[in-house]
Amino acid sequence: MEFLLKRSLEDKMKLDIIYVSKSGDVTQRTIRVVRIREDHVAAYCFERREVRTFRRENILSLFPHHGKKKQRDIS
Repeated sequence: MEFLLKRSLEDKMKLDIIYVSKSGDVTQRTIRVVRIREDHVAAYCFERREVRTFRRENILSLFPHHGKKKQRDIS
């Protein structure tokens, strides 16, 4: 996880995260890291369109963002 967070910060790479909120809601977000701290990560959230703070212990999974692939019309 640490490697991908640092790569997002240094290379402005988008990540997809699976995150659980304080209230227990599980969401998937696309983010770009702007600051890494010991217990949290500040990142631009593309869903909310603002910088948000994510507690590291609540990040269940993260992986590089690949975006939606366009389907080609083969007819």
